[in-house]
Amino acid sequence: MTIADDIIALEKAALDRWCAGDPDAFLDLSAEDLTYFDPFRETRVDGKAALAALYGDLRGKIFAPRHEMLEPKVQVIGEAAVLTFRFVSWNGSEGKRVAWNCTEVYRRSPEGWRIIQTHWSFTGAGLAA
Repeated sequence: MTIADDIIALEKAALDRWCAGDPDAFLDLSAEDLTYFDPFRETRVDGKAALAALYGDLRGKIFAPRHEMLEPKVQVIGEAAVLTFRFVSWNGSEGKRVAWNCTEVYRRSPEGWRIIQTHWSFTGAGLAA
């Protein structure tokens, strides 16, 4: 497997758990010093502890029985890798169809690849009712 394959597999496994209401896979992948943006927050979330608090409020509330990662691309730069992809979910807790863009920056650590920056935004199709 390549680095790209490894990172895409980590992300897909975390997304599968997220869509079943379990954010812990993303917390397990997160570095202590990560930063996080999503369209539901006015400000950046700084640090794994702050992200854990945010995810604690969401645990068991997010679900998407059908979801797909589209066009994943990994760009490796030394000990870092940037994963970009589109994500679509259907018939879930957020609506009939939700379309996202995502960027995850991973850093290689002794424990493996860890997310140091996440950015989620809606695509032009955005949030559908």
